[in-house]
Amino acid sequence: MPQREPIRFAAPCDAPTLSIVAPAYNERDNVRPLVHAIAHAMGDITWELIVVDDDSPDGTAAEVAIMAGEGAPVRCIRRVGRRGLASAVVEGVLAAGSELVAVIDADLQHDETRLPVMLELLQTTDVDLVVGSRHVEGGGMGAWDMRRQRMSRFATWVAHRLAGVAVSDPMSGFFAVRRAVVEATIYDLSQQGYKILLDILTSSPRPLKVAEVGYVFRDRRAGESKLDVVVLIEYAFLLIDKLTRGLIPPRFVLFCLIGGLGLACHFVVLDVAIGRGIAFIRAQTIATLCAMAFNYVLNNAITYRSARLKGLRFVLGYLVFSAVCSLGALANISVANLTLREMGSWPLAGVAGALMSSVFNFGVATHFVWRPRRPRRRAKVVLRTAA
Repeated sequence: MPQREPIRFAAPCDAPTLSIVAPAYNERDNVRPLVHAIAHAMGDITWELIVVDDDSPDGTAAEVAIMAGEGAPVRCIRRVGRRGLASAVVEGVLAAGSELVAVIDADLQHDETRLPVMLELLQTTDVDLVVGSRHVEGGGMGAWDMRRQRMSRFATWVAHRLAGVAVSDPMSGFFAVRRAVVEATIYDLSQQGYKILLDILTSSPRPLKVAEVGYVFRDRRAGESKLDVVVLIEYAFLLIDKLTRGLIPPRFVLFCLIGGLGLACHFVVLDVAIGRGIAFIRAQTIATLCAMAFNYVLNNAITYRSARLKGLRFVLGYLVFSAVCSLGALANISVANLTLREMGSWPLAGVAGALMSSVFNFGVATHFVWRPRRPRRRAKVVLRTAA
């Protein structure tokens, strides 16, 4: 993006025409260019930028404070001990000073020049929400490679088929909405992951009137992309939450699916061990340990990615996880035996035991193995002696 001349910001107003929410993590180098770009795009329209910072270690919040001190209509909501784009957007919208709110990435990949167009649609029509779309006239994927384009198309197809969303770009993170729409859906939002637009569309108690404005996705100006496997995982969480109407925790579904893969791993190792002439008890022990390790690694990488363990904590976590699974096996046997005695059906007893161990393992592992740790920072103590 070309450098522009320094801007003189207008005096802050009590009620901006448009509040712009930008969730951020490690976006210090993009804050100033973003503020200047929005100022040029908005012209004489009064606006405010709310940067919702997930306690970035690079000093994003401090850079926002500097810009505010220079007179820019920008403020920061700094969140400590919690992360996530969707929940950051919700907090930003609730803190907005205007009834009309836009959501934009802090990395300059969204086209801020489309903001006045989106605002005008909200002001002059009865639409509830305006989506910045890469898939309508005037839109495009920019320099995305074919792999990312295929991922985006697949995610869009899933949203259309499973969630029944008709918007051309339900994966978009660039949109403008009436604050009342978000407030009406807030208790039904899953706030899982990055796809807050899809969350709003599927949580609304009434069909929303949606308009779409084309824009071309741009390359990141500075910093590192947040797009990795975690985006797909969080998207799966959101879909599970919506499809089960919040009745089943998404993590429990993934935990059970990985448990099924672990069972397959168990049988494969057991078959190989017995084929090599190893006695059954020893082979069963080896297969059990391999399945536990398999389940632990996958759950750490996928199910609990946001709280994944590393280094020494990874090793200690495995030991605790193994102990949890051992207790779960005892719970499985106890419930299965009770069900068989009461119901007289071994298939039903097997299902009951498996369900009991799954619930037990999930609950205990979530609390003791992957329990989120609150960040702690030691305060500096200054000792003063009396004169």
